[in-house]
Amino acid sequence: LPSVYSFDGILVFGLLFICTCAYLKKVPRLNSWLLSEKKGVWGVFYKAAIIGTRLHIAVAASCLAMAFYIVFLK
Repeated sequence: LPSVYSFDGILVFGLLFICTCAYLKKVPRLNSWLLSEKKGVWGVFYKAAIIGTRLHIAVAASCLAMAFYIVFLK
């Protein structure tokens, strides 16, 4: 398992954050509560959700590549 302070850990954290926010965007109650702000600190969640939904193929491919790297190469 990669540590958070390595480059691998930062990539894993970023991918999981984007995937989680994209999933939360599909849940109606959480979407209105968490992703309503588009600016400021809470806007990071909104922007990650937008990245996850618009670039879903690239994010999924990145998740698969990172999983392959962690399981087989590291």
